[in-house]
Amino acid sequence: METPTFDQVMELPTLVEAVVQPDFIDINGHMNVRHYLELNADGTTVVCERVGIDDDYRAKRRMGVFTSEHHIRYYSELHLGEKLSVHPVVLDRNEKVVHMMAYLLDQTHRRLSNTLELMLVHVDLDTRRTVPMPAEIADGFDRFIAEREALPWKAPVCGVMGVRR
Repeated sequence: METPTFDQVMELPTLVEAVVQPDFIDINGHMNVRHYLELNADGTTVVCERVGIDDDYRAKRRMGVFTSEHHIRYYSELHLGEKLSVHPVVLDRNEKVVHMMAYLLDQTHRRLSNTLELMLVHVDLDTRRTVPMPAEIADGFDRFIAEREALPWKAPVCGVMGVRR
């Protein structure tokens, strides 16, 4: 599947912005893999908070989401001092699972740097088992799905993950 262009990804909301810091750099002179994962995960966390899965939800409702699977692809390196942004989308969901992707853009060179595709499962934090999402949480994810589906380009999914029906 073809990767989206920088301009296409910029059609999505920017949920994280950062500058590559000295402690992000690894022995190869570029940003280390853990920071790509962390920054993309921060973007998906913002989406979850916007649909209502926040500290209050976890404390009072005793529910949250766990990542059950992820796939990272790298398209270009990031180096010290370069600016970046993260643009997550919700691709699909069922009553217990959410399929997402985050795009990390190199703002300095106007190019796609990497993607993180992931599956989230909605869980009961006491039993540690999957449970259906409350309607208001599902509706929040559905709004993000509708925004994604309105775009004329497809997400470059790995083809291994997805929501089972």
